[in-house]
Amino acid sequence: MALVAGVDSSTQSCKVVIRDAETGALVRSGRASHPAGTEVDPAAWWGALLTAIADAGGLDGVEAISVAGQQHGMVALDAEGRVIRDALLWNDTRSAGAARDLIDEVGADAYAERTGVVPVASFTATKLRWLRDAEPENAARVAAVALPHDWLTWRLLGYGPEGESPLGPVLEALTTDRSDASGTAYWGQGGYDRDLLERALGHDAILPRVLGPAESAGTTPDGILVGAGAGDNAGAALGLDARPGDVVVSIGTSGTVFAVTETPAKDASGTVAGFADASGAWLPLIATLNAARVLDSTAGLLGVDHDELGTLALQSEPGASGLVLVPYFEGERTPNLPDATASLSGLTLASTTRPNLARAAIEGLLCGLADGLAAVRGQGVEAQRVLLIGGAAQNPAVRAIAAQVFDVPVSIPAPGEYVADGAARQAAWALTGERPGWPVEFAEELAADTRPVIREQYAVRAAEAARAAARA
Repeated sequence: MALVAGVDSSTQSCKVVIRDAETGALVRSGRASHPAGTEVDPAAWWGALLTAIADAGGLDGVEAISVAGQQHGMVALDAEGRVIRDALLWNDTRSAGAARDLIDEVGADAYAERTGVVPVASFTATKLRWLRDAEPENAARVAAVALPHDWLTWRLLGYGPEGESPLGPVLEALTTDRSDASGTAYWGQGGYDRDLLERALGHDAILPRVLGPAESAGTTPDGILVGAGAGDNAGAALGLDARPGDVVVSIGTSGTVFAVTETPAKDASGTVAGFADASGAWLPLIATLNAARVLDSTAGLLGVDHDELGTLALQSEPGASGLVLVPYFEGERTPNLPDATASLSGLTLASTTRPNLARAAIEGLLCGLADGLAAVRGQGVEAQRVLLIGGAAQNPAVRAIAAQVFDVPVSIPAPGEYVADGAARQAAWALTGERPGWPVEFAEELAADTRPVIREQYAVRAAEAARAAARA
């Protein structure tokens, strides 16, 4: 039995799954934690990867491996292959001013046309510009720029600083894939845009070679084939075997809505990021800052756990008797309201009940994601079904209310490590030359049960919140 391994090197942890290359059956798995914070020494990721592999019983019998990782993180390397400073992660917002500077210099329309995205603090280009302005001595030392999955792939292949790796610091051996490259804001359909890179960093640098979905980066010193890798959202889409017509709605610390399409998105407003996917297609995506933590906060306020929160919510009617929570607790990215705050509206003596508050929290969370779906549809995306994933998707109330908020059927895949699974699919693809047809197990499939009152009253209150944020 040929085995393949998939890695999910996320913000919080590293997960490894080992699967049968032919059937996709899970054979074993492992995990290890990552340090907290918005800047991290990449050596911690390498250590966690080795620990997670060991926790999975090692790579005996594994013929191919691939790494999916958190997008956008800046790994700056000097000429000796050493990490110059801790990597700035996607959730490090110190480069927000740099993003504005780049947009002012190039123009949002030009960025969208050239790269499919408009810079925000998450993207690698803005972090490089911050480095140029805030740490010019470090910026001047940059010989190569990699993303988290690129650097881990390079280390798996045996490269790295002299004395720490068998093959040494061959920077030209760095590789990436289309999905991760598309989140840098200096890559587009025509490849790398060196002008935009130099505008960000201040000079040219070595960038990872961009591999196709079925290509391999090489082999490990032990002879294991290494796939191209992917960004985390693209890895999840591949793990779910998402195809055109599928829209993935993921409820984690942040929320994401993304779809697989045959054509790229070019949204000059910056609302929809025109990313590439891991299969050779495209992955238009929106992200919200306020997702599962909305439920955490409301459950804490009510003194219940998540199961009890769902039970309470289902005791209320759609629309929560007019109670509306606009959940901009941490500001918001979609819509772009960084200084907004959350608001609870429609309070009357009759509506102020625990069940209504519980339901308003779930409806508000899902309406924010539904607005994101509307933005993705605005780029010409056809939505035939929603694939609802993330820990919150396991709550029966979230599932039932999702069917009432979205206007297409809602399918809930069984719980799984879909980013790592996508990397495993990619490893099997590189090994066999064919995209795996592994089955995806579903826990529940719900027909659309749309209740217009939910989104109608949310739209009114969200518009009020936007106006209040503009006045502040």
